[in-house]
Amino acid sequence: MKRFILALLCAPLASSLQAARGTGDLGLIIERASSSIQIIETSGNTSIARIEGFGDLSHASVVYSRDARFAYIFGRDGGLTRVDILSATITHRQLQSGNSIGGAISQDGRLVAVSNYDPGGVKVFDAESMALVADIPASYGNQQRRSKVVGLVDAPGQKFVFSLWDADEIWVLDMSDRGNPEVTRFADIGHNPYDALITPDGRYYVAGLFGEDGMAMLDLWDLSAGVQRILPGYGKGEKKLPVYKMPHLEGWAVAGDLAFVPAVGHHEVLVINLRTWQQAGRIPVHGQPVFVMARPDGRQVWVNFALPDNDTIQVIDTQSLAVIKQLKPGKGVLHMEFEPRGEEVWLSVRDEDRVEIYDTTSFERKATIPATKPSGIFFTARAHRIGL
Repeated sequence: MKRFILALLCAPLASSLQAARGTGDLGLIIERASSSIQIIETSGNTSIARIEGFGDLSHASVVYSRDARFAYIFGRDGGLTRVDILSATITHRQLQSGNSIGGAISQDGRLVAVSNYDPGGVKVFDAESMALVADIPASYGNQQRRSKVVGLVDAPGQKFVFSLWDADEIWVLDMSDRGNPEVTRFADIGHNPYDALITPDGRYYVAGLFGEDGMAMLDLWDLSAGVQRILPGYGKGEKKLPVYKMPHLEGWAVAGDLAFVPAVGHHEVLVINLRTWQQAGRIPVHGQPVFVMARPDGRQVWVNFALPDNDTIQVIDTQSLAVIKQLKPGKGVLHMEFEPRGEEVWLSVRDEDRVEIYDTTSFERKATIPATKPSGIFFTARAHRIGL
């Protein structure tokens, strides 16, 4: 009888989270000020659970296991947390460094890598047990100094690729033999790589340069070619504006043969021809772009902005290369995430403690979810995409 009563008491939680539920329409909202997350579903646009105890989430990011059941959350305080999103529980948590800036999961889903500022380097963990597999110090200058690591992404062949902010280098870490990690280093790529992206096919790794104009590109199919410089001197001779928030390249937009990238220190979105890696256009926008993200079908690009313009979203049509819509969701729009097939987009409005959901065809607001200082939004569809 006691077991029967206990089962009845637990039924609401089980029915809302576990019973007959897949993970394909789930996701997480980061609540940065309260060290918490919300688990949400996109079919009905609702919040189904909230979990606390994640430490510093001021620059948190998330990757998913290949079955999209487990989320790996990377906190700014070096915290690495594994969450079972069906049971809404933390399964593992550890402070693996003093300051970290994101992570990635391997092609086979068995390894999780974290990029660290302090001490600079990359640590790789077993995705199931969370045991340390490899520790790769980002040493440079006769091994006397360690660099901050940025732009960590997964790549085909059980590889991770990342950039060294202080050392001006790109490293390729091959974990195909987890007992013998191999590192290939590329030096003098340009000054201060601040973030990076990988093309959706996993071939090209591109690092943005904060210390100079241009970008550094590595063809992962042909490492012998070394790092090539692309878009050299863009904006040269023009007065740059102060940079209030570093733009993010991981959320770049690809539409056909074109890529759309935020310009550092300019109120512009750069358009790149992916066949030639030459600049194909520059689109004036409302402010300094932070995230430039494509709708899954590539027809639209949505852009948010740094202060003092972070109450605004602009939508670019990828055929005409023109801004076709401007929205004012509220103060502090930090992040955007498209639903897997792109019919709706979720926007975190940090300063007004809510997440707004918009129809991407009519641009009408469809729903609002209360959230405590929301920032990143991450759907489980990322589990099956390279570099996310």
